[in-house]
Amino acid sequence: MKFLFDFFPILLFFAVFKLAEIYEQASFALATKFLAGFVSGGSIKPDQAPIMIATVVAIVATTLQLVYLKVRGRKIDAMLWVSFFIITFFGGLTIYFHDDAFIKWKPTIIYWVFALAMCVAQYGFGKNLMREAMEVQIKLPEPVWKNVGLSWMVLFFALGAINLLAAFVIFEGNTSAWVSFKLFGMNGLLFVFIIVQTLMLSKYIEAEEQA
Repeated sequence: MKFLFDFFPILLFFAVFKLAEIYEQASFALATKFLAGFVSGGSIKPDQAPIMIATVVAIVATTLQLVYLKVRGRKIDAMLWVSFFIITFFGGLTIYFHDDAFIKWKPTIIYWVFALAMCVAQYGFGKNLMREAMEVQIKLPEPVWKNVGLSWMVLFFALGAINLLAAFVIFEGNTSAWVSFKLFGMNGLLFVFIIVQTLMLSKYIEAEEQA
């Protein structure tokens, strides 16, 4: 359930963008009516409407996540706060300048912030964030925990670089293709990494069960 909760704004962003892309004139009319007052120059082009509407929806969805957790009295983890501030800032720039380049940078900034936070925590303060997140499910030797932490740092840095490559090189000028890659490609790479790492750590899981 937590996975679906965290994944909700990404799915909503994708769905709204694709729907607005299909009904471009309707989305253009909607964006012109409600967003014209928030953009530089006061006007947008029809092909800019889908990304702007999807960005607004993503900001609202992330905000509602925070409100929901607050109302339920649950702890809001640091990753959600980081995501909220980054999507709000870069999403706001995308809307104001009606330029999708800003929102395309958003995933990279989030991944690199996570990588940097993990690096500083592990090597600066001796605090392994992945160990704190996973130790309830699995017990590992200290050297293995260090490698697990390092592998996630490398992954997040690589995902950030891959996003920039996809957004500004491979799919340059094709926001629709980037939106699809962001959902399926980036998350596909993440899932493959998780599966591979789980297989590599399976011997420790088996040993713990036998003990």
